Amino acid sequence: MPPRPGGLLAGVDEAGRGPLCGAVVAAAVILDPSRPIEGLNDSKKLTAKKRDALALQIRQHALAWCVAEASPEEIDRLNILGATMLAMQRAVKGLAILPDEVWVDGNRCPQLNCATQAIVSGDALVEEISAASILAKTVRDAQMQSLDAQYPALGLAKHKGYPTAAHIAALRKHGVPDFYRRSYAPVRDILAQGELF
Repeated sequence: MPPRPGGLLAGVDEAGRGPLCGAVVAAAVILDPSRPIEGLNDSKKLTAKKRDALALQIRQHALAWCVAEASPEEIDRLNILGATMLAMQRAVKGLAILPDEVWVDGNRCPQLNCATQAIVSGDALVEEISAASILAKTVRDAQMQSLDAQYPALGLAKHKGYPTAAHIAALRKHGVPDFYRRSYAPVRDILAQGELF
């Protein structure tokens, strides 16, 4: 891992690249060294209850944070990698304080007007990226809960939009709402059969 920069470091991560529906959500976080947050980790290694509690602390204690997204339409137009980079750019640009450097989870960085580093497994290694991972996942999960209330037959609260067998079966039975990613093969295949809401 590279040495930490002397100035302000923003961590960036995303949630929702794999699901069939909804936005891809990215977050950027600059933590306050004088207000440490205990328990930060890769959001996938935390319970939903712990993630929600930590997300609240991050919003209260971070020097700056921003959550942004790219829509299903943008995912279909740009592809998921391009849309993820766009969401990350929006998250960094939305920070109230400009960071000196940005560290991004994974092996790709968006184009930014500051130094950037890609950190593989950064969400487990770098607290700023862990915090971004938690914010992105809690926002994305909340969106799925909200959509689940509108479309209960699709089971979105349970599978969060991932292509499980039950999810595909529900789409075949009930049709494909307009917040689905039409470029994703399972959705494209169902639409090709003429099944729509």
